[in-house]
Amino acid sequence: MGRSRGGNTTKIHALVDRNGLPIELKLTAGQAHDGKSAEDMLDDVGKGTVLLADRGYDSDAIREKLEEQGARANIRPLEHRVVKPRFSPKAYKQRNLVERFFNKLKHFRAIATRFCRHDANYMASVQLAALRIWLRYNESVT
Repeated sequence: MGRSRGGNTTKIHALVDRNGLPIELKLTAGQAHDGKSAEDMLDDVGKGTVLLADRGYDSDAIREKLEEQGARANIRPLEHRVVKPRFSPKAYKQRNLVERFFNKLKHFRAIATRFCRHDANYMASVQLAALRIWLRYNESVT
């Protein structure tokens, strides 16, 4: 989908809930900036929600958008910031849920190896894998 120094690459952006289940998924080119490409994913973030994200998503635009929606951003600030925004390391530890989601996603070979060459087909594979993760979470053990 995109071209970077490493060759053809694609980034998967995911918004997960407190159980680590995907709410929204998006593909971007490998060279695209994380913060700019994720702004349109934040439309569904509700009032009173805390968004946990890594440094790649640290921007004033994202923080302002979340504040307008009544949500709060707990994003580790970039080191070059003069005025560092409020940040809670204790709450940030819960960000591992999105990392665990990506690890579960990598168990699907077609996604890990980028088997599909067209972005629409690849996104469909990612959505099917996310659906299987949802079904596995909601599966009855009785």
